[in-house]
Amino acid sequence: MKTKRQTKMLELIKKHDIETQEELSDYLQKEGYQVTQATVSRDIRELKLTKVAMSNGRQKYAALTEANEDLSEKYTRVFRDAFVSMDMAQNILVIKTVSGMAMAVAAAIDAMHLHEIVGCIAGDDTIMCAVRSVDDTIAVMGRLRKLVED
Repeated sequence: MKTKRQTKMLELIKKHDIETQEELSDYLQKEGYQVTQATVSRDIRELKLTKVAMSNGRQKYAALTEANEDLSEKYTRVFRDAFVSMDMAQNILVIKTVSGMAMAVAAAIDAMHLHEIVGCIAGDDTIMCAVRSVDDTIAVMGRLRKLVED
């Protein structure tokens, strides 16, 4: 029953712009599933559903793989649009951005899941990334340059 319910949930969120657990619960009940808020909440966690922004400024549930595809392109765009320059000092990567965009670019870098980067600290227009090694820093800079040039 759980597998069928979760399959139906995935089907419903693809078909409808569902914003809340209550809406999702209502849709499931209309489909004949007896669910509680706790059940819906647990299923959302197990399915790794997330919320993504719609063009009208509202949000909707999406499967994480589906959301990752949308977010990946958005993060790439944010990175390209806000990137100014980068330099390195040993294993510290310093990225300059358009003023006020460092936090967004740091989020984009985090979303890229670059295993070489241990963490980032963002100010107003500067990001400092701790990278595992000097060689890794050089490799990451090459990938980021390629991303900007593409």
